[in-house]
Amino acid sequence: MRVGVIGVGRMGQTHAATLGTIEDVDQVMITDVDLDRAGKVAAGVGARTVPTVEELLASVDAIVIAAASSAHADLIHASADAGLPTFCEKPITLDLDTTAEVVEHVRRSGIALQMGFQRRFDAGFRAAHDLVVDGSLGVLYVLRMAGHDPAPPHEEYIPASGGIFRDFSVHDFDALRFVTGQETVEVFADGAVLNFPQFERYGDVDTAVATLRLSGGAFGILSVTRHDPLGYDIRMELLGSGDSVVVGWDPRLPLRSVEPGMPPAPTDAYENFQQRFADAYRAEMVAFVDVAAGRAESACTAADALEAMRVAVACDRSRAEHRPVLVGEVA
Repeated sequence: MRVGVIGVGRMGQTHAATLGTIEDVDQVMITDVDLDRAGKVAAGVGARTVPTVEELLASVDAIVIAAASSAHADLIHASADAGLPTFCEKPITLDLDTTAEVVEHVRRSGIALQMGFQRRFDAGFRAAHDLVVDGSLGVLYVLRMAGHDPAPPHEEYIPASGGIFRDFSVHDFDALRFVTGQETVEVFADGAVLNFPQFERYGDVDTAVATLRLSGGAFGILSVTRHDPLGYDIRMELLGSGDSVVVGWDPRLPLRSVEPGMPPAPTDAYENFQQRFADAYRAEMVAFVDVAAGRAESACTAADALEAMRVAVACDRSRAEHRPVLVGEVA
């Protein structure tokens, strides 16, 4: 199998390196708007470069899209027209109408598409999903989710990000659907700029919260921040009638107990998402190769990405209008 990678920034480099270690992949082919960067990455992972997207689409059996977010929709359309199995990092777009158009094009074309929601391939989130499926948790009462970045992104990233819910929390919204098998039907969200005034210049916030009512009756509680002094903190706590469990509680959890006799904060806390989800990123790419080979169905489709984005848009609307918002209001 020949797999093409479009865009070799942080995630493109990660995916290209992983693909080069998968037995079914005979050749990794790379293109990027910065051809010098593409050449350096290709040399490091044993891939070869192709000068244009059009040439790449004509030369491969499957496509991995890791280009700038603003290019994702056009690249998926092109890949669908070429009939190629496709992996795409989130988001499809930050606009629901345009996202829906892509979803429909993918459906009509019949291609397999897998979105880059890597938490579906994380061992902890999968274990929580399995406990819900087998009934071990009983009746789900409350899910508490934490999404805390170690440091804010560069200012130039903020206006293109779509805001804290669409950029960051969309992963939580997808993980919530994956783990519980339920849909979010109503949200109540708020946020503020508490420490980093650059976010205010773009109508964004550095700290936010949301409550979510799920279709099965359970409640979700989300906290999200652009700064955590101890490291990168991603957790999901599930409290049910049969058990109480947590995803993300391991020796590198960037959290310190102030109870007597407890150990100090870890000295090797997760610094970023690449460290926290290294195994999940590899697992999702292995899974995509299986999808491209026709051995498996996509574990995270374009339609799944649309549903997660609808929840993010509902949270944006709730924050702006200071009221609960039904996800059904978001077309």
